[in-house]
Amino acid sequence: MISFELLMKVRDYECDMQGIVNNAVYLNYLEHTRHEFLLGIGIRFEDVLAENVVPVVARIEIDYKTSLRAGDEFISKMKLIKDGIKHVFFQEIYRKADNKLSAKAKVEIVTMINGKLTRGDYFDKYFPDLDK
Repeated sequence: MISFELLMKVRDYECDMQGIVNNAVYLNYLEHTRHEFLLGIGIRFEDVLAENVVPVVARIEIDYKTSLRAGDEFISKMKLIKDGIKHVFFQEIYRKADNKLSAKAKVEIVTMINGKLTRGDYFDKYFPDLDK
C-alpha cells in the first residue's frame, strides 16, 4: 500500500449559498490529491496521454461527514492498492483545525491503452512495491 497527504484550503467560490463546500467540489479535491501524488512520483498526465494511455475513473463511492467552510484548511489523505485490473484509491479529507473527518471515498481507476481496457500493468513500473 502506498500513502500520500496534501494540505489544501477551501476557496470562497467553492461554497454554496449555505456557506459550506458544495458536494461536487469534494470530487475536485480528491482528484487534485491523486494528481499531486502522481506528479510527486514522476507521472505527468501529458506524458501518459502522449503514449495513448488513459487512466479512467470507473467508480467513486463517497461519504460526506463534516462540512468544510470557506477558509478551512484541510488535509487530503490517500492510500493506493491494486485490486485485479483496478488501482483503488482510499481517500479521506480531514478538517485541519479539529481533525474531523469531512469526507471519505473509494475511487477505482482502470487503464485504457489505445482505447482498450488493460490489466493496469502500465503503472507497475511506478509502483513496484504496491500490494497486488
